[in-house]
Amino acid sequence: MSAVLQLPDECWETVFRFLSQCHQRYLEPVSLVSKQFLSITNHLRFSLTICHPTLPYLHHLFLRFRMLQSLDLTCFSGDLNMLLHKISRSALALNSLNISNSTRIPADGLRALGKMVKTLKSLSCSNMGSLTNADLLLIADCFPFLEELDISFPRDLDKIFIIDYKNFDNLTGPVSDFGIKLLSLALPKLRMVNLSGNYFINDSSLLNLCKNCEFLEQVQIFGCDFVSQVGIASAFWERPNLTSLSVSNFGRANIASEFIGSLVSLKSLTCIDLTYSCISDELLFSIAEAGLPLRKLILRGCSNYSFAGISCLLSKCQVIEHLDLMDAEFLDDKLMSELSVFLSNLMYIYLSGCRMLTNSSFFALIRNCPLLNEVTMEETSIGENVIENSLMDFTVVHSQMKSLRLANCSKLRDESVKRFASICPNLQLLDLSSCWGISEVGVVEILKRCCKITYLNFASCLQVKKLSGMNFEALKLEDLTLSRSGVDDDALLVISKRCCGLLYMNMENCSEITDKGVKKVVENCIQLRTINLKGCYKVSADIVAWMVFSRPSLRKISAPPPFRPTESQKELFLRHGCSVT
Repeated sequence: MSAVLQLPDECWETVFRFLSQCHQRYLEPVSLVSKQFLSITNHLRFSLTICHPTLPYLHHLFLRFRMLQSLDLTCFSGDLNMLLHKISRSALALNSLNISNSTRIPADGLRALGKMVKTLKSLSCSNMGSLTNADLLLIADCFPFLEELDISFPRDLDKIFIIDYKNFDNLTGPVSDFGIKLLSLALPKLRMVNLSGNYFINDSSLLNLCKNCEFLEQVQIFGCDFVSQVGIASAFWERPNLTSLSVSNFGRANIASEFIGSLVSLKSLTCIDLTYSCISDELLFSIAEAGLPLRKLILRGCSNYSFAGISCLLSKCQVIEHLDLMDAEFLDDKLMSELSVFLSNLMYIYLSGCRMLTNSSFFALIRNCPLLNEVTMEETSIGENVIENSLMDFTVVHSQMKSLRLANCSKLRDESVKRFASICPNLQLLDLSSCWGISEVGVVEILKRCCKITYLNFASCLQVKKLSGMNFEALKLEDLTLSRSGVDDDALLVISKRCCGLLYMNMENCSEITDKGVKKVVENCIQLRTINLKGCYKVSADIVAWMVFSRPSLRKISAPPPFRPTESQKELFLRHGCSVT
């Protein structure tokens, strides 16, 4: 062992870097082996999420992880200005900061950070309680080298609607064209901007951004009702190097020829997202003829187009990797089979709400899309055509498939699930929530055949109860959701023995479990970090303190109904590293 530890740090860093690419938490046990490993792993952490319990240890964390580049403050509930002042004194070379979900822009903290940190390139201020033109000017003044900015969906717009603003051309008003113009002049290096949900901006905002930001490549403008087709067309002629466009609720009338012409002129466009827009076959035909290098096409919830339009586009553009046709009501198995022939490069597909699709569509995708990694077919008729497809010869295993989401598929049964598991043995994520026809037989077969599975969700599957047939170990399973299912203490005993690597466990509203089953899980799952017992009325209040002191790995407990923690209890649990709500 000593000879192994004498390998150069560079060799170990290569190994540990590979582990960190899988998940950052895999470095935690490695860091405990030796001081050498601790030092190497410290230099491989580049991102950190800071919540309120982290605050007392922040100085030590910053000293330990000197290579941090990205901070996520979205879960922090304390004084954000004070926290940003502390961060500004850390001497970290940050390039990404997320302060979304705050009540307002922390002006003092951002000023302090801007004076000390000159490397910030990405700032996210989404879902802020309040956002004004003055806030935009402050952001630009503090971080003039920003390349990515998210100011989407401020929450105070409902209040603003009842105020009689006669003039939006001021700093104190909500985000408007006035503020966006100042922003575009102050941030010339901007490459990506998300303006979604800012109700008071219109065409001139987009035009100013495209005129003044010569490096602009990605624009998101969901829910901006005053941005018109003609306005978008005019702006695009100013910025022909755009690579990504995302608009929603767009084009309730016929698609304007100006918009189509400007869109197909963007010869570098790799992503088009028209979520919940009224589009047309004419638009899809034009995109097809233009030969755009599309890799990502999102038509989620779109209307007024047909199979002819989408078939033409996909036949001309066969390099698409990400396709979303959610709620395409015209799609059936025959049409989906025809489309799948054009999708040899497809990696991700979303077909939720396409209610006529059955097992046949899934098998067509498996046959024709060798690179397919993720399939989402929620609220479909998957589960039908079992007899027809059971005769199909799948001698070649689809090894690329990692994620399968089938929530709310009422026709799905154990037989189909077992078939899918045998075809896709490398599944890592499977969501069967609200698939009422699935029983414990299907769940056990999934865990048996898909030995790499890390996430399993069978919430609201009332037929899943005992799991008595599980006589093997599922050591890779880390995240298990069984809320509102039929599991009882016997099932929890099996889970605690066979799935001892669990990190996250959601048992919300499991009416049959008691202290006995919960204790077995906490005792045997020695890495458990999060447990949810909300709505578990047969679990006593006393078990909360026992869990905190018995399992040091626990970081968050959602307590059962009988437990109402006092402030002093919360503080005591926090000192032991666990947040109890």
